[in-house]
Amino acid sequence: MDFNFILAADSYKTSHYQQYPPHTNIVSSYIESRGGEHPKVLFFGLQMFVEQYLTKPISQADIDEAEDIITAHGLPFNREGWEYILHQHGGYMPLEIQALKEGSFFPFRNVIVQVRNTDPKCFWLTSYIETSLLRAIWYPTTVATRSHYIYQTIKKYLELTADNLDGLPFKLHDFGARGASSLESAAIGGLAHLVNFMGSDTMASLIYGRKFYDIDMAGFSIPAAEHSTITTWGRGAEKAAYENMIDQFATEGKMVAVVSDSYNLWHAIDQIWGDELKQKVIDSGGTIIIRPDSGEPVEIVTETVIKLMDKFGFSYNEKGFKILPDYIRVIQGDGVSAPIIEQILERLYQLKISADNLAFGMGAELLQKLDRDSQQFAMKVSAADIDGVWYDIYKDPITDHHKQSKRGRFAVIKSGKDSCLTISERSLGSNENLLETVYLDGKLMRRQSFAEIRKLALG
Repeated sequence: MDFNFILAADSYKTSHYQQYPPHTNIVSSYIESRGGEHPKVLFFGLQMFVEQYLTKPISQADIDEAEDIITAHGLPFNREGWEYILHQHGGYMPLEIQALKEGSFFPFRNVIVQVRNTDPKCFWLTSYIETSLLRAIWYPTTVATRSHYIYQTIKKYLELTADNLDGLPFKLHDFGARGASSLESAAIGGLAHLVNFMGSDTMASLIYGRKFYDIDMAGFSIPAAEHSTITTWGRGAEKAAYENMIDQFATEGKMVAVVSDSYNLWHAIDQIWGDELKQKVIDSGGTIIIRPDSGEPVEIVTETVIKLMDKFGFSYNEKGFKILPDYIRVIQGDGVSAPIIEQILERLYQLKISADNLAFGMGAELLQKLDRDSQQFAMKVSAADIDGVWYDIYKDPITDHHKQSKRGRFAVIKSGKDSCLTISERSLGSNENLLETVYLDGKLMRRQSFAEIRKLALG
């Protein structure tokens, strides 16, 4: 739905135009991750927000609607300010937004985004957009960061136990659409995950990839069973349900995932898959991916792989780790989190079993079980032009110095091969400023392709 951008703010923001010092002209703010779960963050998502909301002008109808709602809500409304934007700027926000390149992976406490008003009469606008701008940054960046660290974990174990990294892009599959708070959240978070991996069942993310990042197909999936399609056959026809999956989908070179714990996982593996349907699995030409879906993940996955090796055999790869035949694999999609993935892979490593035997599906842990504090994101005012003089602005609570904010206008420069450093804009000298203008007065000034972002993120 189209949303009135004037109303996309915290309520109390509407009173702030009356709170700044007299003769305030420019207000400059920045966004950073102040710490949290990971020492580095993977920046992603700003381009979606800019295109979706800032390249569309507000209208007189928006102003009238906003006044009606805000005044009834008990707050003052800046009709003069919004009508000035409408008449003098065609309804576009007179702002400059600078940002690092999406796909950048850098230490926390660096400036990711810097924003200021470009019209002195709109000094109040910089902080007014904090609600929507900060949300547009923290959520996809936090998802992309979590996904990226899982990518690094899986990559580490593949390097230890597999002959190559060919399967890495599909080792973490997005199962999170139904657990996300909204369709938009699923689309944004799902696309953030696809910066690192290429497996997803969140179709909404594919639409956002096409719309905002010029990628025809950002992720891929395969046919897969769920409990409803297995249990509808009845317990006595469990074998027939599995056989139907083979017949329908396991053609030459194709993959199909079959949830196998609707009743008794061990019976399904030992008796049905490993005995009654064994030859059909071998002869299918495809790859059957067994999905255990309940129980303690580390124990269940380990036992599943071992039982499948007992039934279908295994070989040793070039690194001396056990690998199932190409026609049988495992995916774990229940109770999966970043720590659980590492625990499973470590257990298999200790048993000399290759990480290439399995993949993971992650739902709420990927798209929903995180918040702004996961990486301690904040947007703060750091400089202001008041009556023609620039002042450094900051906060430094005596009760929590960790929340001390930066002061001044900033630039970000390279620091070594794979890092960066936030400095004063005045100290930039001949260094390249990694903060580039992304948005200026209604126009998208920098457009990145998804391919470029992936290349930056994954090297």
